[in-house]
Amino acid sequence: MTWGSQSTGSRRVRTAAVALAVGVAVSSCARFDDTASTPFTPEPTFDAGPGFGPQDPTTTTTPPSASAVPSGPCVDPDPAVVATCLDTTGGLVTMPGGGAALVTERRTGRILQVAPDTEPVEVAKIPVDASGDGGLLDVALSPTFDEDRLLYAYITTPTDNRVVRIAAGDTPKDVLTGIPRGATGNGGGIEFSSPTEMVVLTGNAGNPAAATDPASLAGKLLEFTLPAPGAAPSPTALLSGIGSAGDVCRDPGGNLWVTDRTELEDRLQRVGADGSVGSGPAWTWPERPGVAGCAASPDGIAVSLTGAKAVAVVAVDPGSGAVTAAPILTVQDRYGMLRGAASSTDGLLWVSTVNKSGGEPGPNDDRVVRIQFPAGGGGFD
Repeated sequence: MTWGSQSTGSRRVRTAAVALAVGVAVSSCARFDDTASTPFTPEPTFDAGPGFGPQDPTTTTTPPSASAVPSGPCVDPDPAVVATCLDTTGGLVTMPGGGAALVTERRTGRILQVAPDTEPVEVAKIPVDASGDGGLLDVALSPTFDEDRLLYAYITTPTDNRVVRIAAGDTPKDVLTGIPRGATGNGGGIEFSSPTEMVVLTGNAGNPAAATDPASLAGKLLEFTLPAPGAAPSPTALLSGIGSAGDVCRDPGGNLWVTDRTELEDRLQRVGADGSVGSGPAWTWPERPGVAGCAASPDGIAVSLTGAKAVAVVAVDPGSGAVTAAPILTVQDRYGMLRGAASSTDGLLWVSTVNKSGGEPGPNDDRVVRIQFPAGGGGFD
């Protein structure tokens, strides 16, 4: 089954002692000032947890197997299911080695480390405003995570959307603040485009006009160099006119892929490694299946679909970045409404569900699932 049309253009709970809090004081401009951050009460702690040491003991390159799984509450018989009984999820990122991942709970503000045959570990908890579609929306690892163990998160506060940095033994620090928030349209994503540069996908906060306003941070794909403490970043808009933001992911060639939803269609857009945008989306879905998370492989992009309850596999030419065939739907109706998506170095695709926020949740929802990443747009096993 296929969806959409091509445009001529192309670019899971074991609690570790954690109480991270994010201040809600808002600056009118972007900042990264350690000295000016609002004090945290109580003083937070950060548990490194399994997988945060020099080596990840959960690392594996073995795809999911059909081994026997015991029955009981929050135990899923599907061997591909990694974590169960989560609150509705937000963002998802795999850990180095591919054997574990971090998943956010959008409404609770928790960041959990999940891995096969392992109880989830709460790594951090951030107070967020989860009204509407806001909350803890995405998480990313520092490009030098092996050395610094830093996390970055995209969150909604009572007054804005923002990016924060989370470090062990320290209070979270604001990186980029003042992103407009609204009753809707607060979705967003973060990714690193280089070891020193971050890209931030922002929703239009329910105001399409803001997405095209150069003076607004809403409805944009922003890029900036990570600032030194006390300095403010200077974002540049790589894309404008974003609707309800889905996700941003980076392929091995350095190209950025963006998903968003508009009133007329859902879109997959590409920004080339050289900054080129092309003349239009790489693919559009007039059926509006609810594009959400994205993950990239050398020759394809996997897009989680919330409404269509599937993963859309978009085959891409590694050289030109052009979409080479109509997307193929896979794992449709198997896990319900999907949100997060992340690829791992062992060739697997991790996805998360959002059945507790508008779907028909089963006894084990919400879940994180790990499945084989398809090659060249082929289906999953």
